[in-house]
Amino acid sequence: MKFFSGSFLFPVLIQLIISNTVFSQKYPPFTVFQEQWVDSVMSAMTLEEKVGQLFMVEAYSNRDSTHAQEIKTLIREYNIGGLIFFQGGPVRQAALTNEYQALSRIPLLIAMDAEWGVGMRLDSTIRYPYQMALGAVQDEKLIYEMGADIASQFHRLGMHVNFAPVVDVNNNAKNPVINFRSFGEIKENVAAKGSAYMRGLQDHGILACGKHFPGHGDTDVDSHQDLPVIPHSFDRLNDVELYPFKKLIREGLGSIMVAHLNIPALAPAPGQASTL
Repeated sequence: MKFFSGSFLFPVLIQLIISNTVFSQKYPPFTVFQEQWVDSVMSAMTLEEKVGQLFMVEAYSNRDSTHAQEIKTLIREYNIGGLIFFQGGPVRQAALTNEYQALSRIPLLIAMDAEWGVGMRLDSTIRYPYQMALGAVQDEKLIYEMGADIASQFHRLGMHVNFAPVVDVNNNAKNPVINFRSFGEIKENVAAKGSAYMRGLQDHGILACGKHFPGHGDTDVDSHQDLPVIPHSFDRLNDVELYPFKKLIREGLGSIMVAHLNIPALAPAPGQASTL
């Protein structure tokens, strides 16, 4: 059983939920702070249990009972903090989610990487347009409504976090991994469309996630296969790549996914990945 990518570790998510100091960030609109409950749970946890809470594990609803038993073992023995679902079906996933939540002493945070809706992962569900197509939409209210619809489907499936929207500025035509997943090459348009999608999710109780920080648009390498290098100066990164992230953070973005990139202007150590 593999733990999911370090890009999804909870500290980034938690920090952005509880802190409003970055760029004078707002809170996500539905956030209710239950400090007393959190403090009581944390005080009763061992160090090992706290470490377990930092991990989100990949889960599927189209695999056999062996896979489900592996997930249950991780919940019981390692106190994992959450699950990110991939391929399967909606009814099967909902049933498994209920089983997993019943086993977990602390409620699991359930997520999906559903950029164009749950149809990106699940059969017999709605599949919305890729973000590149949405970048040409003139009425941003339509994108907001799409976010609201996706939020509704997340609630029906018992999920809490959508790892979307992609707010990379797609300014490299040879980009093999962002490409049609981006709203386009104009930073203002990417920021506006990303904001509409985010607000549609978060106004309806689902945490959004801006990705891939600090900007994966200007690469010609797939970071699933190798480590792309972003050679630009900090001023250029701040002006272009970070532009959409700053807008969404100011508006209450609930979480951020860090990209696997080498960015010498930000981390001068040779070959260091931004995730580290």
